[in-house]
Amino acid sequence: MDDDDIRSIVWVGDAREQVQSFPKAVRSDIGAALYDVQLGEKPPKAKPSKGVARGVLEIVTRFETDTYRTVYAVKIGRRVYVLHAFQKKAPKGKKTPKLDVDMITRRYKEAVAKEKEQE
Repeated sequence: MDDDDIRSIVWVGDAREQVQSFPKAVRSDIGAALYDVQLGEKPPKAKPSKGVARGVLEIVTRFETDTYRTVYAVKIGRRVYVLHAFQKKAPKGKKTPKLDVDMITRRYKEAVAKEKEQE
């Protein structure tokens, strides 16, 4: 595999800064998972993110008593778009808070527009 086979990553909004604020073990886990995505593979900790679009997935990382999510899109174009990263703080259940879903949806639309500019 050469560099042409590795998909580049585009960070949307403050997603990179959010990942950088996570604990080191979480950052390492996310980095390894995103590298798998760059190679065209689905990381074991990735699952579809509901409510946005096909090809939007999230990496779920558990550390100590916290859960971290990194949402990315792979079906927009050749690049991987990291749309959002956050520590899940919902008081109950697995559902992603509406505020985060709205941000992911907005950033997905930004990524689609950005990809069209690249064509």
